[in-house]
Amino acid sequence: MKRAQIEEQNRYLLRRQREFRQAADVVTQSWMAFPEIEAIAVIGSVAKPLWKEIPRFSEFRRARIEVWHECGDLDLALWISSQHRLGELRRKGAAALRQAFEAGLGISVADHQLDVFLFEPGSDRYLGRLCSFNRCPKGNRDCLVPGCGATPFNKRIADFQPDADLLEPVTYSTLYRRDRGLLRSALELPNVDDVDEAG
Repeated sequence: MKRAQIEEQNRYLLRRQREFRQAADVVTQSWMAFPEIEAIAVIGSVAKPLWKEIPRFSEFRRARIEVWHECGDLDLALWISSQHRLGELRRKGAAALRQAFEAGLGISVADHQLDVFLFEPGSDRYLGRLCSFNRCPKGNRDCLVPGCGATPFNKRIADFQPDADLLEPVTYSTLYRRDRGLLRSALELPNVDDVDEAG
């Protein structure tokens, strides 16, 4: 495989993480008007500097060539004091992403690529996920999980328990807190260049 192909793949993977971070900023701006939202943070691989790994792409996997980790979606942590407007919250976030795309801001992230983990303020108790379907229940097999939709648009995933370190990045990746306002842009989160410079 040519070096230029590897470099292009690495550039694409870094660009994709950046798009997800831009999407995090867009969604955060759209949700700040909801008084029930206490805090918003980026979690998962979008929050961290990427690392090298042998990817799932067959040509790289066969050749055992490492490239940057692929961010497949945008994981957000949302501390919310009331779940009565989850459907409206979903619509607002989806509309913000669509408007950003249509405005030519270089963001190509769809609402189904948001994975929003809901938490109870103060205790960090996991409450469920924000469903991306346009109605609740949708009639999809995902809706058959016990407890799914008991609170409209609160998605349950069978046998899911959050990992102990799921919220680890929030010490530096919290974008918004109701008591302090907007704290940072997701574009300011640590990236590969920061790690290279520190090393």
